[in-house]
Amino acid sequence: MAQSQPFAVACQGGLNEVSSQFELLRVPGEATQLRNFEVSTKGGYRRINGYTQFGDGTRPNSSNAIKGLQVYADGLIACSGTNIYFSQDGDSWLLLNRASVSGSGDNYSTFTGRSTSARTSQGQASFAIYEGDTDYGELIVTDRGSAVKPFYFKMTGSGDLDTRTFYAKEITVDGSTYPKYCVIHDRHLVVGGAGTAENTIYYSGTDDIDDFTSTGSGSIKLDDQVVGLKSFRNDLIIFCKNSIYKLVNINSSSTIAVEPITKNIGCMDGDSIQEIGGQLLFLAPDGVRTVAGTARIGDVELGSLSRKIQPIIGDIASNIGSYIINSCVIRKKSQYRLFYGSSGTSTSVSKGIIGTLRTTAEGGSRFEWSEVIGIQASAGITSGFTNTGVEKFYHGDYDGYVYNHDTGNDFNPAGTSTNIAAKYQTPSMDFGDLGTLKTLKYVKLSVKPEGAVQPSLGIGYDYDDNFVAQPVDYVLDSIPPAAIFGSGVFNTSTFGAAENPMVRKTVEGSGRTAYFKVHSDDKNGPYTINGIYIDYVPSGRI
Repeated sequence: MAQSQPFAVACQGGLNEVSSQFELLRVPGEATQLRNFEVSTKGGYRRINGYTQFGDGTRPNSSNAIKGLQVYADGLIACSGTNIYFSQDGDSWLLLNRASVSGSGDNYSTFTGRSTSARTSQGQASFAIYEGDTDYGELIVTDRGSAVKPFYFKMTGSGDLDTRTFYAKEITVDGSTYPKYCVIHDRHLVVGGAGTAENTIYYSGTDDIDDFTSTGSGSIKLDDQVVGLKSFRNDLIIFCKNSIYKLVNINSSSTIAVEPITKNIGCMDGDSIQEIGGQLLFLAPDGVRTVAGTARIGDVELGSLSRKIQPIIGDIASNIGSYIINSCVIRKKSQYRLFYGSSGTSTSVSKGIIGTLRTTAEGGSRFEWSEVIGIQASAGITSGFTNTGVEKFYHGDYDGYVYNHDTGNDFNPAGTSTNIAAKYQTPSMDFGDLGTLKTLKYVKLSVKPEGAVQPSLGIGYDYDDNFVAQPVDYVLDSIPPAAIFGSGVFNTSTFGAAENPMVRKTVEGSGRTAYFKVHSDDKNGPYTINGIYIDYVPSGRI
């Protein structure tokens, strides 16, 4: 009788939707499906967290969709309806777009007593914060609405809001010019993408971000439509529809210049632009790219970081006019998250991708991807650091609610708890010999639970061949988290349990290839799948 053989798979590589079934035989740790999982920087695939309501669930502006969010001061800025709001706790929202407040500013009662200056055609928002010498920085808001001026807001003081001083006004850039995008670069406010001047960028005076006529201000016209702006190292990167430029020497009237990075590829949406790992990422027609890689390689496909999820990228690119794009970076996880939801559709379920920047065994780095389905992210998703240095993540939805992003164990739209449906599926694997029949004896999963979890295990033989017996899915035994003395959860954690237990399941069936899937649809805690160990008996060579 043949001896049983071991085969071990480390979960690494992320989602791969482009390689052939034969190529995938040699990368069994990658995934053909990786939905509502994230790649961990420490290895393995982790089922994602859900989200919880910010504060008590009070909406800034009734049922109007969230059009922009920004971490600011010790709270959050939200754009909704025709207004801009601030909240420290999510329980109450302060209307910011009041009649002009300048000079010495207003105290709380005077500020809240001023009339509203509604932004009647407010669209998807962009934000910039000028640090200066203020308590929280000077906030600038532009948006993609029509005939809406940039909004300026500053808050000073500490403690409760009624002890603070407020300043607010609209900024005139150039007559009837209403820019869509904004950024702070080298002590200037730079704006661009206005409907009447979509090829032009404008920059304010030096250290005078609300004045576009003072010393050091100016404008530059390009030969392409501006779709995004980002200050990166010493340069201002100008993303256009079909090209990318950089602005250099903004503080020198004699040497200021716009230089092309590439004229062969552009950015599909300015809200895809993020900085992570010393790289500047953006969504191009062929995938997620870096500016440096595009400058070095050009418009060839090798410049894309997301080649392995090209079918998803292709869907986004072919339907870009129907999607609202928004993105954020979660720095503690080295993650780039991009969501794309239907534009203008209430309660639309957004899809998303998560790219985790992982260090390879060779000492390099690469992005590994997964897919997110079920988070209703409208035009508002943001991450940032509070004044105390705590990283916060938020998203808003089409119904006007704001959520603490990446928290909790369920999806929670409008306070209604919804299961997180997660699925990881391996490629079909031949255990090193395609010509041999294998009879599986048992499977072990290396799992790190963060609560009591009970996923299911599925097996498919010979690419789901109808002439091969396919077993039903196995429900695994409940896996309790390991308890550390002093921090265990009563009736949940188990003292003496392994931190990364090997969950064994006796299985049935035979085939020349087999794939494995781990899936769950519940409100249990996240869990990380580190690897799969298979014990099988080979026989029956072709």
